Amino acid sequence: MKKVRQSLFEELKQGLEEAIAYTKGELTLKTVTVISEPPEIDAATLAALRGAAGMSQGVFAGLLNVSTKTLQSWEQGLRQPADASRRLIQLFAEQPEVFCRTVGVPVVSLPGVSVEQTKGRRRIVVKSTRSRGAAK
Repeated sequence: MKKVRQSLFEELKQGLEEAIAYTKGELTLKTVTVISEPPEIDAATLAALRGAAGMSQGVFAGLLNVSTKTLQSWEQGLRQPADASRRLIQLFAEQPEVFCRTVGVPVVSLPGVSVEQTKGRRRIVVKSTRSRGAAK
């Protein structure tokens, strides 16, 4: 069944009616958890993350579903990954085993890779640039 979209007027009217009901105590507002933005990652850290996984640019680009040229431009600092790509990079950094199994590549372990809060921002951090890609 196709859902019919309300007109802007109807949406505004409904919102105002809900606000009035809330002020009268007739309605309780729901608590919504705001999802944080994906952590930041700079060009050098992205290259270090790929190196820690022991992956070529082609394999890592495929893992993130982007072209090799796109990954190269990120690693050279010419472009920044979009939020959706940064979320995938976060998932790979935090859960590499699950991520690799899901996309069908050999599983790697990433010790020394974490997401840290620094200066009010979350960033992906790679403690060591040594190649740590260990197949399981």
